[in-house]
Amino acid sequence: MDVSQILPELNLNDIFPFELDEFQTSAIAALNADKSVVVCAPTGSGKTLIGEYAIHRALSRGKRVFYTTPLKALSNQKLRDFRKVFGADKVGLLTGDVSINREAPILVMTTEIFRNMLYGTPIGEVGTSMQGVEAVVLDECHYMNDRQRGTVWEESIIYCPREIQLVALSATVANSDQLTDWINTVHGPTQLIYSDFRPVPLEFKFCNVKGLFPLLEGGKINPRLRPKRGSIDAQKAKDARRNGARPEAPSIIYLLNQLSSRDMLPAIYFIFSRRGCDKAVEDLGTLTLVNPSEAAQLKWQIDEFLQRNPDAGRIGQVQPLYRGIAAHHAGILPAWKGLVEELFQQGLIKVVFATETLAAGINMPARTTVISSLSKRTDRGHRLLNGSEFLQMAGRAGRRGMDKRGYVVTAQTPFEGAKEAAYLATAKADPLVSQFTPTYGMVLNLLQTHTLEQAKELIERSFGQYIANLYLKPQYEAIALVQAQLAQVQEQLASVDPAQLQNYEKLRQRLKVETQLLKTLVEQATDDRVEQLSLTISFAMTGTLLSLKGKNVATSVPLTAVLVAKTPGAGQAPYLVCLGANNRWYVVTTSDVVDLHAELPRLEIQSDLLPPVEMPIKPGQSRRGNQESQLIADLIPNSQAIIHTAPEVLAQQQRVQAVSAQIEAHPLHELGNPATLFKRRNKAMEIEAEIATRQAELEKTSQRHWEEFLHLIEILQRFGCLQDLEPTDLGQVAAAIRGDNELWIGLALASGEFDELDPQCLAAAIAAIVTETPRPDTWVRYTLPIPVEEALAGLRSTRRNLFQLQRRYNITLPIWLEYDLVALLEQWALGVDWVELCSHTSLDEGDVVRLLRRTLDLLSQIPYVPHLPTSLQRNAYRAVQLIDRFPVNETAQ
Repeated sequence: MDVSQILPELNLNDIFPFELDEFQTSAIAALNADKSVVVCAPTGSGKTLIGEYAIHRALSRGKRVFYTTPLKALSNQKLRDFRKVFGADKVGLLTGDVSINREAPILVMTTEIFRNMLYGTPIGEVGTSMQGVEAVVLDECHYMNDRQRGTVWEESIIYCPREIQLVALSATVANSDQLTDWINTVHGPTQLIYSDFRPVPLEFKFCNVKGLFPLLEGGKINPRLRPKRGSIDAQKAKDARRNGARPEAPSIIYLLNQLSSRDMLPAIYFIFSRRGCDKAVEDLGTLTLVNPSEAAQLKWQIDEFLQRNPDAGRIGQVQPLYRGIAAHHAGILPAWKGLVEELFQQGLIKVVFATETLAAGINMPARTTVISSLSKRTDRGHRLLNGSEFLQMAGRAGRRGMDKRGYVVTAQTPFEGAKEAAYLATAKADPLVSQFTPTYGMVLNLLQTHTLEQAKELIERSFGQYIANLYLKPQYEAIALVQAQLAQVQEQLASVDPAQLQNYEKLRQRLKVETQLLKTLVEQATDDRVEQLSLTISFAMTGTLLSLKGKNVATSVPLTAVLVAKTPGAGQAPYLVCLGANNRWYVVTTSDVVDLHAELPRLEIQSDLLPPVEMPIKPGQSRRGNQESQLIADLIPNSQAIIHTAPEVLAQQQRVQAVSAQIEAHPLHELGNPATLFKRRNKAMEIEAEIATRQAELEKTSQRHWEEFLHLIEILQRFGCLQDLEPTDLGQVAAAIRGDNELWIGLALASGEFDELDPQCLAAAIAAIVTETPRPDTWVRYTLPIPVEEALAGLRSTRRNLFQLQRRYNITLPIWLEYDLVALLEQWALGVDWVELCSHTSLDEGDVVRLLRRTLDLLSQIPYVPHLPTSLQRNAYRAVQLIDRFPVNETAQ
């Protein structure tokens, strides 16, 4: 497709005087077709060009573009870059603490600022802040994965008016098709532009104490890096592991010498700790990596910077920078980091020791990236890097138009080697995972302009819900299958009257109860009879009729027998010699006698009637009788005719028979086998229970975000921020605030505790409610002013109540109330010198700036928050003026 012909007013050759890649032309064509785009391509492949095209096109039409980034530092860099391309008058900047030329046609901002703008109007409508905006570029869109801030990207996409095109620029992720389909669903027609092509190919290397080697060969680990079985190296490694020794890691200076000798500089050397980066710079001593010409340029630019910003230079940073060596991490002064970034882009710095944050979008491509460790410590423990983290850092290697190839170097450590490096080098990118989380601010802002039903519909449009629905789809299908089974069973039961089933079931249950009762009565009667027998058996005489059943008489029903003789037993009770009605002789004990029929006449037994001579007179012995004994056996009456049955047992037997007769005569038999019918009925009940369980689980999973939203409503109502579903004055205070926990901040500001604090004390108090708890070894050598201490003490009860409610509803939003660090704010507001301020705390300079900026962010909001006392708003405005000076506001330089 000839993209340049789509918009005659734009000549692509004039805008981009070089050949575009296929994915770039495809993205431009999609934008010109009025589609939003998701551009998913490797780091450094030229995704930003598509955002720049959207800007050129908007300017040519007299429209505006918002360019959003995840980081203030990246926003600042885009401000500088776009000013060079489009002119300073056409570019503005909005971050939490800086506003420059906010009506400009190109407005760079953090994604949070964009989301906050959208809160101001009903979702889908174009508010005043969005007038004339043709496109919104969401740079580094894969930040949706960020556990703390990812929800902002989802909200921005959901809330953005459909007529505004979205240009989502993302590093490679495993589920870019799902991201595109979701945006297509919630925003409008969207096309995925995917490319895994790298204009500068990557070559992976591995460094150990023996040298620098290719990591891969044919897509697998280089055989040279895997000790051969039985080799001396393999045996040494095995012995070392047995002795607890760890592999030796190459030194930093050794690795840099390997890179330098192979013309692989400049390099970004990733180390996952600030102290590690600083120590690496220190360990290089006086090593120089620049030639005299480069050294002269460095000296001029560094000295000029220090002349403008005399407080920004540090001995441990300035001298190495003269030699082309720098550190870059969150603890360094932002202004100094900005200088490092600028010098690195010019190719004057040869190695930057940086933490992982450098990989997050700052435009600092290098010929080589060195990843010093393949695992890192997180707040969830120590773990191996995942595929996306490795790719993000590796992607910084290779400068388009400058390098034929980029190099990614991993190094042997005591804990990881070539095996782990090869695994990560061939790993695929991880999928985007939704981090969507409702907040108090979201609840209050949505309820100000939407009904509860509309708010629910918006919550259910989240990427998290989209992914959940995909995950739940098989479960929905399983429910549909089970429901079909239920319909089939119910059809088989259609001719059966449920009342008949119920009546039949009651009869079956009654029969079960009556039968159990009969069994109990029989057992009781038997026990009573045995007790009587134990008294009468000793008096029984020859010819007495007995019923036998027990250990020594193996029979299923009692056997009627006649007592022939008694012989002394092992104990006090005698052995009984009996002749059964079956003409068998038995030797039994009294425990084998289950009944004695005293009501029947005794039989006449001749004295010469004796058991067989060969039968021992021992319990359990039995022998067949002869013809003579048969004459006596024939005189013994039938056992059923003489069975002794208690009256209550007879009555219960009749009841059982009556219920059994009712069951036999029941009309249910006419419809088929009742057992089959009940089996079907039970199957239907089982299926119904399974469906209910599955649906409950689905409801719980699919409604998770909405449940959380409702819990936040309940908490807001408890604190008087909502009257039913209408935000109260207090609710409007919290709704106007942007922070980690808008309710907590709103309660603090509306409490009255801060109303009379002077500006410097107010700054300290505000810092206390936005600053997270520091590490235990952090210290500040300033004393907290008494008015601030008293004001914070007045908030403890409110904080405790909020904490208890959040814990009850499992809400994890932070409720900061920090005392230890905030005295720094008072001193800075009082005009203390920067170097002196930093000498009174263990915090790194970058952390101090971050603390001041977080405080400044909230202070700058207070004058615009409704229903707050004028004195508080006035003092907040004054505090902003006192705090907002270099190095806090170096962005505006």
